[in-house]
Amino acid sequence: MSSTIGALINTPSTTPPPASNSVLGQDQFLQLLTVQLQNQNPLQPMDTTQSIAQLAQFSSVQALTELKTSFSSFQSNFSVMQSAGLIGKTVSAATTDATGNSSSVTGTVKTISVVNGVPEFTLADSTGKLITDSNGNPLNLPTSAILSIG
Repeated sequence: MSSTIGALINTPSTTPPPASNSVLGQDQFLQLLTVQLQNQNPLQPMDTTQSIAQLAQFSSVQALTELKTSFSSFQSNFSVMQSAGLIGKTVSAATTDATGNSSSVTGTVKTISVVNGVPEFTLADSTGKLITDSNGNPLNLPTSAILSIG
């Protein structure tokens, strides 16, 4: 493996350097730790407490990343469940037409759909017909556009 590292060090790079937001994955971290242990001076071994501290820190970052992913999923699911409670309620929402003019629209929430993890709803007018945009498509509004309920 040390010959691989030597080859990488002595070979000019033709690829651009990694982006500043690149991160060291678990596999790369363990490979790096293995190479460090293989290439250490036997008369002056590496401080094991430092390696263990690095491994613990890496495990903490990995756990926080998994927690963030789980929380995002929970937040999305909670938002969808909360939105489902709007079905049948009268809602006023802000909308923008194709020319950029802002207005508000009022109707009864008819459907809830999820687009990229964000709940959207459609409204029906007083006759039960879906409110449409200027192209005749049902007007899908994000829940963040709600101005009032009831």
